[in-house]
Amino acid sequence: MQPLWRLLAAEHAPLILGVLQTHLFDGGRSIPASIFHDTVERELEDVRATGVHMPQTAQAYVAEWLRSGFVERRFPAGSTEEEFELSAASAAAIRFVSGLAEPRAAATESRLAVVIDRLVRLATETDSNPERRVAALLAERERLDERIAAVRDGRADTLTSTQAIERTRDIVAMAEDLAGDFRRVRERFESLNRDLRQRLVDDDDSRRGAALQGLFEGMDLIADSDAGRTFSSFWRLLTDAEQSAALEESVEQILSREFAAALMPPDRRFLQRLLRILLEQGGSVHEVLQHFARSLKQFVQSREFQEQRRLNGLIREAQRAAMVVRDDASLAAPMGLSLVLSSSSVRSLAQWTLWDPSLHAFERGMPAAADAFVALESIAALVAGSEIDFRSLEANVAAVLRERDEASIADVLARFPASQGLGSVVGYVALGSRNGLRTPRSERVCWEGPDGGQRCATIPAIFFLRSHWQHHA
Repeated sequence: MQPLWRLLAAEHAPLILGVLQTHLFDGGRSIPASIFHDTVERELEDVRATGVHMPQTAQAYVAEWLRSGFVERRFPAGSTEEEFELSAASAAAIRFVSGLAEPRAAATESRLAVVIDRLVRLATETDSNPERRVAALLAERERLDERIAAVRDGRADTLTSTQAIERTRDIVAMAEDLAGDFRRVRERFESLNRDLRQRLVDDDDSRRGAALQGLFEGMDLIADSDAGRTFSSFWRLLTDAEQSAALEESVEQILSREFAAALMPPDRRFLQRLLRILLEQGGSVHEVLQHFARSLKQFVQSREFQEQRRLNGLIREAQRAAMVVRDDASLAAPMGLSLVLSSSSVRSLAQWTLWDPSLHAFERGMPAAADAFVALESIAALVAGSEIDFRSLEANVAAVLRERDEASIADVLARFPASQGLGSVVGYVALGSRNGLRTPRSERVCWEGPDGGQRCATIPAIFFLRSHWQHHA
């Protein structure tokens, strides 16, 4: 079943159509995945409040819409997350349902006039006879002269309000169809890009050689296709300054007329935003066209297609080998081999949810802890383990210098072992750098570690002098 009919026949079609029309259809917008999931979740909460059973999460419903072809997922260049946008089938379904809600007369004077005018122009512009072409142009000039004379004499007929509203609605309908065509054009470019890549990988040498030669010569195969040339002509007309100015001026004049007050608000808003909508959606298609052209050239210039061809050849070779032994080997037969699971569970970043501590709080609050007994000895031990006890180190140096005129750090450690391990050694070095005599030599000191093992280190030879230390004290 096509996505359009699948959407119209869905179980919750009104809800899906409403969400897609509200958040994706207007202006052809694309929404980041995280925002779209939050938006759908809020819509689901409102629907559940009315009693409608919607058991799945927003992520599950969006994933189902993606599989069914209701929405499309893209990862724009430079973006930090994927984005969702409406598919061409869903846009057509929304326009169809909107037409049912506000039906318009199928046979109108304006539509008939458009058909007649286009048929006449087609017949004239495809005529290769110069005499008939000149005759048609002269007849058209006579009609224009008559209309100019009528306007100057005040005999020009203006449209009634009913006729003007009818033509305006027909113009809006055609413009909406034109805006919806951009999605189909982009899908056509995507299909063309896949076909070209597939041709480079799978086709025979002659067809592949022609495509490669064109790409290496700078030819843009996507832009030079029928779809590419058609869109390029349309894009040049849309971005022409004179045409754009004429379009904006015409819209302003129409909306300033008295009959415009009788138009529906959506029609007036659409006319006001017509040029911007066409430029935005046309610009999106133009960027896709340029991106595909660049990526296809890069695909060829990097020789990536050769690796793809090699992989495809290996896969086909494995398939041929499997076809040969399919009658002799059963799928359930043991192979005598053990394979390590090489796959991984892949999840989208958009499926991750933030941790909300408020959802995991205790119902009765956090209870107060009982008072604990802390001894002063334990506090002193903690302080001793975290800070160097310089007061004790200074007392140890003073005690050694009372017995001798000078002493090195090793001499002090020999008399008073390092109670804080390496911390005591570092403390003695710090005291010696401020109040001792440092020599170019070095000495080896040792102490006992927390595990009872012996630790040793080579430090600068620093001497404490009694005369200098007494002055320091």
